Amino acid sequence: MSIRDGIFTTVAVALSGVALAGLLGTDAYSQAAGAEARGLKALSMQVELGSEACVDELDPRWASLPEGAAR
Repeated sequence: MSIRDGIFTTVAVALSGVALAGLLGTDAYSQAAGAEARGLKALSMQVELGSEACVDELDPRWASLPEGAAR
């Protein structure tokens, strides 16, 4: 059983490596990574704009504003 498990593991790792190399060799991976980066940037900009619009000097819930934030 041990030899069979070792052979199966070796074949699985080799196939995984070939599949990963095939994926990285195409533009699919770079396009997906670029789309994710653009989405994250858009989301962070919306959160930043939304939090600046909601800041109220008298509201105690904003006690942990970053340094330099408008108060």
